[in-house]
Amino acid sequence: MERTLSLIKPDAVRKNAIGAIISMLEAGGLKVVGAKLVRLSRAQAEGFYAVHRERPFFSSLCEFMSSGPIVAMVLEGEGAIAKNREIMGVTDSKKAAPGTIRARFGTSIEQNAVHGSDAPETARTEIAYFFAPYELFGLGW
Repeated sequence: MERTLSLIKPDAVRKNAIGAIISMLEAGGLKVVGAKLVRLSRAQAEGFYAVHRERPFFSSLCEFMSSGPIVAMVLEGEGAIAKNREIMGVTDSKKAAPGTIRARFGTSIEQNAVHGSDAPETARTEIAYFFAPYELFGLGW
């Protein structure tokens, strides 16, 4: 079993797409083992996206991610990281394959409805940013 972080971004929360997105993830074989609705401060968004600090989109990304509530989730399943990324679609919503979350709910490369970890180490770091171990449950609970 593998775990990954999944965020439903402010644009998708505003569209009332939380349930539809979770349904797509669950239909794809992923199980939600932790979830919370939070609103990031600007400083928290900057901390989460610190790896992008030198990129030109950093400021607008942090502004967007702190513009409204997000849903932070930990997903679990066989190959959860790759499976989540497949269900999400490519980063640019306009290029995402039909039937993916980003094709259905995203509008741009930044307002693309969801975020997902890209590797096991990133997943561990990102999960720890949002969740304490006692907030997560595993299969068989």
